[in-house]
Amino acid sequence: MRDWRSAPLNEMDRALCAYAEKLTQKPDAMNESDVSQLRAAGLDDVAIHDATQIIGFFNYINRVADALGVEREDFIHNWGES
Repeated sequence: MRDWRSAPLNEMDRALCAYAEKLTQKPDAMNESDVSQLRAAGLDDVAIHDATQIIGFFNYINRVADALGVEREDFIHNWGES
């Protein structure tokens, strides 16, 4: 999917996508309400911790790759391409 907002996601996945987007684009704006929304969607603290670690890792590694000019492998396609 090109936009998670229009994807047929359940409440938990939708909450995770919103959290990931905010953590990626506006990390300085994160606050307790972001975590509360994940709890309300059914995630426990371990799941929230794990999701945050994974989101943070991918943000980190993508920035490292971008900074060093790492080219994408030929076998990796954009979402929706085969």
